[in-house]
Amino acid sequence: MRNVAIIGAGGTIAMEGRHPFDWVDYGDSGIVNPIGTVLDRLGPLLPGVEAIPVPFRTIGSTAIGWPDWRELLTVIADLCRERPDLDGIVVTHGTASLEETAWFLDLTVDIGPTVVLVGAQRPPNTSGSDAGANLRAAMAVAAAPEARDCGVLVVMDNHVFSARDVAKVTNFELSAFQALEFGPLGRVEADGTVALRRRPVRSATRRRFDLAGRESLPRVDVVMSYAGADGAAIEAFRAAGAEGIVSAGFAPGRCAPAERQALIEAVRKGVVVVQSSRAAWGPVPVQDYNVAVGILSAGDLSPQKARIALALALTATRDPQEIQAILATC
Repeated sequence: MRNVAIIGAGGTIAMEGRHPFDWVDYGDSGIVNPIGTVLDRLGPLLPGVEAIPVPFRTIGSTAIGWPDWRELLTVIADLCRERPDLDGIVVTHGTASLEETAWFLDLTVDIGPTVVLVGAQRPPNTSGSDAGANLRAAMAVAAAPEARDCGVLVVMDNHVFSARDVAKVTNFELSAFQALEFGPLGRVEADGTVALRRRPVRSATRRRFDLAGRESLPRVDVVMSYAGADGAAIEAFRAAGAEGIVSAGFAPGRCAPAERQALIEAVRKGVVVVQSSRAAWGPVPVQDYNVAVGILSAGDLSPQKARIALALALTATRDPQEIQAILATC
């Protein structure tokens, strides 16, 4: 028997619809069940794997932020200390911000058991729900020896993804999560067999950040470019105390002229600015155009993942060259 802890962090996978096809407004039911109830109602999912419920949050993932991440880190660390027999840990989570929580954990969790995040696109009690199948697949991956040392993983629609590469790419489809540029690491077969086809190269060498004792993360905001954008949002973020700003620029990584002037001024005032792109995939390389004014490159990190990496980097250093090196290797 293999042991997998299931940490319940709310989301659709824990919610209830009001009728069989309540796939959109089910949040209006107001019901978000604790993980013990979710597991009881789904019943046995995977022979040979014991699911150990660990209550955490009963909220939607649009409400999750740094305080929840900090506590989730503590829960994971406590589990590993108190349950050395654990083979893996699954975190059930709303899909809205699942990729961000997964990436944060990938940069901060440095433990033995495999950590897997999973969600659902339809509540468990609605027609065609993916909740049970997704949780079963996540448990299979968490319990699989071959998934060890792959970093934090995301399992959705029977596919296994690296936290770094995965993104939610559609609103309501069951196949909502994809790694558009590099693809999944593998899949979970219909019989529960885990078939990994590759391993994430950077997981073994990626820097993990120690946040022990920190009450907060540096504020980092994201500003999106659009035709005619000015610097108002950038100036507002700086006035609000942003220590870092990620520019989600036009592809291939340029912002509007007025935005650029505001970003240059932010750099002069000590804000660390990182240029990313609003494109679905593809890197923003280090460019002389930006280096000359002190703007860093996000590489192939999405704006939301660059934001998390920058916030964590700022807990360790303010040196732009060191931060650029972190962004280039995480």
